[in-house]
Amino acid sequence: MLPPPTAPEAIALCAVAALAGAINAIAGGGTLLTFPALLWFGTGALVANATNTLALFLGTGGSIWSLRRHIPAVRPWLVRLLPVSLAGGWLGGVLLTRTSERAFAALVPWLILFATLVFLAQAPLRRLAGFSEGGAAVPHRRLVWVAQLLQFAVAVYGGYFGAGIGILMLASLGFLAIGSLHEVNVAKNILGGAINCIAALWFIAAGLIDWPRAAVMTLVALVGFFVAAHYSQRVPQVWVRRTVVAVGIGITVAQFWKQRLA
Repeated sequence: MLPPPTAPEAIALCAVAALAGAINAIAGGGTLLTFPALLWFGTGALVANATNTLALFLGTGGSIWSLRRHIPAVRPWLVRLLPVSLAGGWLGGVLLTRTSERAFAALVPWLILFATLVFLAQAPLRRLAGFSEGGAAVPHRRLVWVAQLLQFAVAVYGGYFGAGIGILMLASLGFLAIGSLHEVNVAKNILGGAINCIAALWFIAAGLIDWPRAAVMTLVALVGFFVAAHYSQRVPQVWVRRTVVAVGIGITVAQFWKQRLA
């Protein structure tokens, strides 16, 4: 059991969580801030990842609620993709708990780098999936089993690490042309919530959650999410994305350098 966060740590985590919640409301990618912040203050890599996953799950409700009227349109896809999301999220969580602290710590820079590159490729992935900047979807026909295979792969990654799964799902669901951008977003949020939920339940059972830090980060991140959602139209998304990418690259370099010195 880790000691409760000190006052400076709690203040710093609050600031990072609020910023992450705001970034998630505007462009996604807040995990690239919260997970490294926990590592910075000495939280073990496995516990930091598990705690971050729980905070992600608890913070999903606001985004789903804001898009709830679009749920009926995507219900047929949710019926098909929820089971594989739960199965993949559970498998990813199991794989994480079967990974040693040292091995996972060695993977951290590579995982952050991958999540950063996925985030960097967000705009090309959206265009490839058929979305214009205005949010319209170009219809594509894809077999259901292909969608389930893609979703299962994303879910395993999401249960194991989590950062970047929203962007990966935005691209994969876009290929299926399940509806408008808002409909894709609500489907992505529900499926991502399911992945994080099943993985978080596994992490709770495994005793990997740092509850004080999870509570601080979740509550403040929700505040940041709702505030940013209200004012998001005034913030240029391109600058938010550039900031997240710069932070992700900086953290990746720092993590590789830390491993070199270890």
